[in-house]
Amino acid sequence: MASPQCCAKPPALNPAAGEGKVVDSFGGIKAYVAGAQDSKAAVVLISDVYGFEAPNLRKIADKVASSGYFVVVPDFLHGDPFVPENADRPIAVWIKEHTPGKAFEEAKPVIAALKEQGASSVGAAGYCWGAKVVAELGKANEIQAAVMSHPSFVTVDDIKEVKCPISILGAETDVMSPPELVKEFEQVLSSNSGIAHFVKIFPGVSHGWTVRYKSEDAAAVKSAEEALADMVDWFNKNLK
Repeated sequence: MASPQCCAKPPALNPAAGEGKVVDSFGGIKAYVAGAQDSKAAVVLISDVYGFEAPNLRKIADKVASSGYFVVVPDFLHGDPFVPENADRPIAVWIKEHTPGKAFEEAKPVIAALKEQGASSVGAAGYCWGAKVVAELGKANEIQAAVMSHPSFVTVDDIKEVKCPISILGAETDVMSPPELVKEFEQVLSSNSGIAHFVKIFPGVSHGWTVRYKSEDAAAVKSAEEALADMVDWFNKNLK
C-alpha cells in the first residue's frame, strides 16, 4: 500500500522543462532524452508517481547526461501522472492502473533500443515508485548497474535476487523504506560478496527528497545534489 509520503510535495509539471528533448517513441515509449546518442554508456531514469515532466527529474537527467551518458526518461505513466487533487482517484486506485510490473515490461524494449543504437552498458535509476521497476530490471539481468532512491514497494526478497551492482539511497524519515529496512537491504547485499553495493541513509530528509525539493530551500538542494553526485559516481564506477 502506498503511503501519503509517496504523494507529498507534488511538483509543478512542465512538458517543456530541461535542456534535452521529448521524442514520441524510444523503444515504443514517449520519452525525454538528453546527452550524446552515440555514447557507449546509457542511463534510464524512472520517475516517481508524478512522471517524466517533473522539472527536477529532467534537471537530474541533464546533469547525468553532462557526465557523458545518453539518458532516457520514459513516460511509463503514459501521460497520466498521479493527481493528488482528484478525490475520485486516490493513490490506491491510481497504482492499480500503473503497476511497476507493467513498467518493467515496457522498459525492456527501451533498453533493447539503447543497445541497438550502440550502448554497451545500461544503468537504471528509479525514484519511489520507479525504484521498484529498477529492482525488477536488476533481478532480470537487464541492466549493468542500478540506483534506487527512497524506494517504494521494494522487499528484502527483491534485493536478494538483484544480479547487478546496486546503490540504495535512503532517507532518515521514510515510511515506505525506513532506515531499518534499508539496513536490512545492506545486510543482504553484504552477505552476497558477488554483488557490489553502496548503501547510504541521508540524515534530515524524508521520502522523495531527491526529486521533490524546493529550489529555494538551500539545505534540501544540497541533500539532493549529494544524492545526485552519489548516483553519478556509482554509474561512473560500474558503467564506464
